[in-house]
Amino acid sequence: MPKILVVEDERDIALVLKNDLKLEGYDVDAVHDGLDGLERARAGGYDLILLDVMLPKKDGYAVCRELRAAGVRTPVLMLTARAQEAEKILGLELGADDYVTKPFSPLELRARVKALLRRAAPATELVETSLFGDIEVDFARAEVRRAGALIETTPIELKLLSTFIKRRGRVLTREQLLDEVWGLNSAPTDRVIDNHIMNLRRKIETDPQQPRYIVAVRGLGYRFDG
Repeated sequence: MPKILVVEDERDIALVLKNDLKLEGYDVDAVHDGLDGLERARAGGYDLILLDVMLPKKDGYAVCRELRAAGVRTPVLMLTARAQEAEKILGLELGADDYVTKPFSPLELRARVKALLRRAAPATELVETSLFGDIEVDFARAEVRRAGALIETTPIELKLLSTFIKRRGRVLTREQLLDEVWGLNSAPTDRVIDNHIMNLRRKIETDPQQPRYIVAVRGLGYRFDG
């Protein structure tokens, strides 16, 4: 599960970002000033940093500059209410990987987060393309296509697909899915797991009510027949 650090001094915005990213399947921490953000980021363990520019104690530009000077290569997505081109360029020149101007839509932010994580993923972790029916899954590009048309998927949905495909034809319990997809440190309920599978079915099944690929095995779990 990718781990994201949100550095945002406006606590309401930080909470919204944290909750939204958690719903997308990410592990998220949030801090509210530049010094805390710098300390957390330098300690490592994060796959992406969402960094506000206007922060107390140390602004986002200084945080980004010091991280890069310290050799921290974690992708940085800067968040700011400033729309001037010169300030965007400054952030990028200091080592930021992308820039989003407030107010931004949740869909745009999710897309940028997903793109940065995909670009930063080690090549050794990429999974080959899988085909079933009219569905093509390209894990290297983090893309799912149906009859050639791109389908928007979440990181959790891609992990579910990867787990099912690797164990094609085998029944997987919810506990196995929990360990493989969410990790041992997370504890989603059975309902959350079922809801993610239901959402995935809507995207890949011709008839989600009569699934052909992700089949429920009563009393046991799910089996992938793609």
